[in-house]
Amino acid sequence: MPKRFVSIWFRYLLTDWKAVKDKSLGETPLAFTQPDHGRMLICAQNIHAEKYGVRPGMTVADAKIIAPGLLLFEDKPGHNLRLLKNLAEWFLRYTPSVMIDPPEGLLLDVTGCTHLKGGEAEYLKNIVVRLKGLGYTVRPGMADTIGCAWAVAHCTDAGLIVAPGGQRNALMPLPPAALRLKNDILTKLNQLGFYLVSDFIHMPKSVIRRRFGNDLVLRLYQALGQEPEFLIPLAEPVPYSERYPILEPIRTREAIEHAVHELIDLLCKRLYGEGLGLRSAVLTYLRVDGKSGQLTIGTNHPSQRTDHVFKLFSQHFDQIAPALGIELFILDATKTEQAIDKQSLLWSGRPDSKSELVAELLDNIAARVGASNIHRYLPDEHYLPEGVAKNTRDLTASPESDWREDKPRPLQLLDPPEPIEAMALTPDYPPKLFMHRKNRHIIANADGPERIECEWWERPEGYRDYFIVEDEEGRRYWIFCNADKYWYLHGYFP
Repeated sequence: MPKRFVSIWFRYLLTDWKAVKDKSLGETPLAFTQPDHGRMLICAQNIHAEKYGVRPGMTVADAKIIAPGLLLFEDKPGHNLRLLKNLAEWFLRYTPSVMIDPPEGLLLDVTGCTHLKGGEAEYLKNIVVRLKGLGYTVRPGMADTIGCAWAVAHCTDAGLIVAPGGQRNALMPLPPAALRLKNDILTKLNQLGFYLVSDFIHMPKSVIRRRFGNDLVLRLYQALGQEPEFLIPLAEPVPYSERYPILEPIRTREAIEHAVHELIDLLCKRLYGEGLGLRSAVLTYLRVDGKSGQLTIGTNHPSQRTDHVFKLFSQHFDQIAPALGIELFILDATKTEQAIDKQSLLWSGRPDSKSELVAELLDNIAARVGASNIHRYLPDEHYLPEGVAKNTRDLTASPESDWREDKPRPLQLLDPPEPIEAMALTPDYPPKLFMHRKNRHIIANADGPERIECEWWERPEGYRDYFIVEDEEGRRYWIFCNADKYWYLHGYFP
């Protein structure tokens, strides 16, 4: 399939944006200004100011003379780029590959996309009509190369669609400016009498390079398709992405659920065929009014099940505001992993952490309470009780050691251990009572000590002597005395 590109020229980008924001300015001559060496120059104007002869580069003083009632606004640096970026995101409904073309344009790779709108002519017509409805005046051009598409968009009023392979004939009647050349090259061409591309297009490459330099050769042969030129999309394409265009905009919950389910099914089947599973995904919906929204989900386990992924998204459907209707859904698998072989776990009587059932349960819980509130602990090789477990969200991680079960440990530890006042009749023996938070606890039974050495490379405490003690009310505590003879409460036994 031959490549097809579209160039979109927003002829009055800044002034159209201003008129969109303030509807009362629709018929008023407008212009944007910018400072230049102590002067204020016109940098953009609308069609009504253009009729009076206002042009970019003209001084503000001259513009006010020839255009009575001209409204002036100061341009902010980078404003046009921000507008183009927003418009590029709007164009995702037409193609996933959109590139900003400063100062007033966009470039689209529409290979394989035009049939969705009924062909190339209908494709461009739909773009022009939709943007006109939003308040923007545009002129598009379509060709096999970026350079030729740009040329016909900016330098012709007719023949905006160049037939495949027709770049040479389309470029010949155009001025040299159609090749996106620098001003010094254009000036030199004009001085030598080269007013059209046809005046030098048949000249040998070596002659053109010797007279005008490499830039002219590069731009000419890029437009002809004899030198490569690449479109760099605004956002890097996601390897696993599916689009679901909708012929008639939808608004109801039932229609949205059906469309999203179909879209998820397309992606899951594709992942299944490549032995991959979904770990995170972004669902983008584009509305007919030009606005968009996103929903994001994540899984604890590589998932290929349509119903499971759909259930995760459906819990957020209340956030979707369809307004006048949604016309396109885009599902991007932002993270994928190799799917685990399910055959060995399918009929397991006791599913472990690698089981899909456990992973899906955790996904559903995370969708409600947040993934940060779910914790999994694995044994860690440390002496101190507070270091024997480490927190992880990876369900596939395996413990490097076993849990220690030869000594009793409380289910709840205090972090950090809380200081207490204890009274022991004999050193190195359990206390007879201790005070904790102004409460007096008289010890009825005690077991210990269990000495735990501190890791010298992490803590200079020396050692701890732990005791299991039970007070007169039957409550059991885990307390310790460190090498400095200070007592602490570290945990509770059930």
